[in-house]
Amino acid sequence: MTPFATPSRNIVGMLWMFAAGLSFVGMNALVKSLGPTVDPIQAAFLRNVLGLVFLLPALPAIMSTPLTARHLKLFGLRGVVHAVAVMLWFYAMTAIPLAEVTAMNYLIPIYVTLGAVLFLGEKIAFRRIAAIGVAVIGVIIVLRPGFRALSPGHLAMLGGSLALAVSYLLAKILVREIRPSVVVAHLSIWVTIVLIPFAFAVWAPIGPRDLLVLFLIASFATAGHYFMTLALQAAPVAVTQPVTFLQLIWATLLGALVFHEGVDIWVVCGGTLILAAVSFISWREAVLNRSAITPPDIGTKF
Repeated sequence: MTPFATPSRNIVGMLWMFAAGLSFVGMNALVKSLGPTVDPIQAAFLRNVLGLVFLLPALPAIMSTPLTARHLKLFGLRGVVHAVAVMLWFYAMTAIPLAEVTAMNYLIPIYVTLGAVLFLGEKIAFRRIAAIGVAVIGVIIVLRPGFRALSPGHLAMLGGSLALAVSYLLAKILVREIRPSVVVAHLSIWVTIVLIPFAFAVWAPIGPRDLLVLFLIASFATAGHYFMTLALQAAPVAVTQPVTFLQLIWATLLGALVFHEGVDIWVVCGGTLILAAVSFISWREAVLNRSAITPPDIGTKF
């Protein structure tokens, strides 16, 4: 795909990204709807267990892909890091408003960009440094430290985003040697294994309604990733990424109408700045025809 696709392809890509955004916001809302009825760690584990059914088509590829000891260590390390991210994210969803989770989710590509520079030796130009500075300002606007108390949910979301960025950096290393579908499949398997002891430490009986919600969460997550893949196949990242801003709008409206959360204009403004910075970085990379460092899909990867 060249940096600039035809107008019709661009529209198709934007529509697929729109559908992906709705799927991710729906997933977030379902997680929040669980509320205190299911422990966040138990919910994270069951969501991954139920999501394993979607890996069945990938089983032949998994079985036929040779893995070295190094690959297994990287998969295991990524599983641990991603499991931490999942637990923190599920907790944050129950502790802070939906719009704040969505806005802070936009931080992940910024973390990845910095990590790629620090640990993978990738170069960074002044424009990208400036964009990261804009994103930091956006974070300060969202959190407003000193003007309000930061809750454990905010800290969990910051830590979860950072852990997820580390997971992406490990994936960047793995996909150089292993096909992406196998990398994704192994992530689901390893995260499920890592979550087992944590889930059983807080295990409590769960009703059929909550199980159905957790299966729907897994379904929305899978649909979101699939729609996002179709979007990226149809149009460049520079075209599709700005559409993800709509996730913040949907999350704000859903939080206000369904969960009775107040509409915080500062969260919307800060999230807009963060997304603008991410979009600018992606646009510059598309123009320069470079491999993207920042993950193009900034929907939640859970």
